[in-house]
Amino acid sequence: MSADLQVNEALEEAKKADAEVSKCLEAGKNVLLEAGAGAGKTYSLVEALRFLIASKGDQLRKKGQRIACITYTNVAAAVITERIDGNPVVFIDTIHAFLWSLIRSYQPMLRDGIQGIEAWKERLAESETPLGTQKVEYDLGYRSIKADVITLHHDDVLALAVGLLANSKFQGILAGKYPFILIDEYQDTNAGVMQALKENLFGRAGGPQFGLFGDHWQQIYDGTCGRVSSPALVEIPKRSNFRSAVSIVSVLNKMRPELPQGPHDSNFIGSAIAYHTNSWTGQRQTSAHWKGDLPAEIAEVYLEQFINKLKAEDGWDFSHLRTKVLMLTHNVLAKTQGYSDLAKVFDRTELFIKKENEHIAFFADKLEPACEAFTRRSYGEMFAPLGDRPLIRSQKDKAEWVEFMNKLLDLRAAGSVGDVIDFLRATSRIALPEGVIRAEELAKTWSGEPVEYANRVERTRNLREIPYKQVIALDDFIDGNTPFATKHSVKGDQFENVLVVLGRGWNKYNWAEYLEWAGSGVPDGKKDSYERNRNLFYVSCSRPTTRLALFFTQQLGTKALHTLTSWFGANCVRAFAAS
Repeated sequence: MSADLQVNEALEEAKKADAEVSKCLEAGKNVLLEAGAGAGKTYSLVEALRFLIASKGDQLRKKGQRIACITYTNVAAAVITERIDGNPVVFIDTIHAFLWSLIRSYQPMLRDGIQGIEAWKERLAESETPLGTQKVEYDLGYRSIKADVITLHHDDVLALAVGLLANSKFQGILAGKYPFILIDEYQDTNAGVMQALKENLFGRAGGPQFGLFGDHWQQIYDGTCGRVSSPALVEIPKRSNFRSAVSIVSVLNKMRPELPQGPHDSNFIGSAIAYHTNSWTGQRQTSAHWKGDLPAEIAEVYLEQFINKLKAEDGWDFSHLRTKVLMLTHNVLAKTQGYSDLAKVFDRTELFIKKENEHIAFFADKLEPACEAFTRRSYGEMFAPLGDRPLIRSQKDKAEWVEFMNKLLDLRAAGSVGDVIDFLRATSRIALPEGVIRAEELAKTWSGEPVEYANRVERTRNLREIPYKQVIALDDFIDGNTPFATKHSVKGDQFENVLVVLGRGWNKYNWAEYLEWAGSGVPDGKKDSYERNRNLFYVSCSRPTTRLALFFTQQLGTKALHTLTSWFGANCVRAFAAS
């Protein structure tokens, strides 16, 4: 088969899927486009928007109606807006912004609704300000109640919208305003929101009409809906891959035979290989989430030598613009990136990598962005992540802020976490979240008696002793400013080369177990665990354009190796031993 024919076949599959989407939209049907990694989901979404603009745009404008396009990031919204030349008949924004635009005028219902949200119950009970007729607002995503205003958390907007979607009058108003609603990356929709859409709007007489674009195998975030099925949806597969080389697409097709993809160029071969460390004969780790993995110091040596092999023998360029190392392990990651002491403070990696700990969330989401903006002299940007913008009326006010920030930068470089926290509390220029303040107070006053929060207090006390520069290193890693990355920072992205390091240390992932189940069947009651592992594995393997390498620090059994061999081929599953 010639390269040109292969290209045409891939393009024909894409054109066929996009034509089917347009046909369904024209016929008044709800549609779900299921497209694997690299298939061009955003392209198909844009084509659907262009079709609706061309065929329905004038009619919509006359009636004062719009097409809603829901995305999950501001970056995606900007890309789609540019591709349709900013056509005003289309409302493009994130799910939170879209839902808030729908519910914001229902003030009495919003005030009633927050009383049923679990996170608000304790806050309302403890608040000295009673719930009355305050205006409900949503801006920066922080919960607060004051005499004149109530501000919502991001999750509150979703919960309140779910409640209103059951209201028939609200459904009619929504359909009248947005006859067409397209959802990008549908699998990442909040599970409660998607369920409310299915129950109340899919197939509703009078609309709205839906188009869902995504891939349920790329659901990797907690609380999201994943696969969506409904008699009211016409499912259309898109069987193309415009990202990856033939070798990589071949692995993806064997992994997922029900949605085979045609590569875009049969002459673009690339490589896909998998290496394991089964030949190591020492004592592997045995504790809970680490069972079967190499000891950390051994894993570090193995990974370093394996990277050197890829550079020397296979020509890999490990600059961060050309190669990503996806660390689906936490065995060597912390030490490699410079926050190993910080990592030892936590018993679960999710507490700091996913920012579940209140201190880490404050540092990563507020303090570090503010400090980074200050170093760039972007003073307007500096205050945005901090919430309340201070009044700066004079040059003296500005000079005081500059002095404060310079002292803070010095503490970040040379002080401990405790030094930074104490400085912020003493100066009161940057407000600490209530959760951080409570944790600090408990750490200060606890006298050692056995209480349920003892572990939390010990964690806070230990965290205070860590050099703050390790927090900076952690934040750089989370934000993807190194060649290394975790799952969340690369979803939807692509790189020339991808090395996936798979080991233990994450309580929700066990790669040897997943590979065994993929080959021999999923045990009863393990479907959720299997799909969680499968989806992350698939997302990771589908990021590269040219070269894919898997490196297992976790020991693999015979069944797991058999699965890998069936996917990669016998010649591309190899043992690696460090010298």
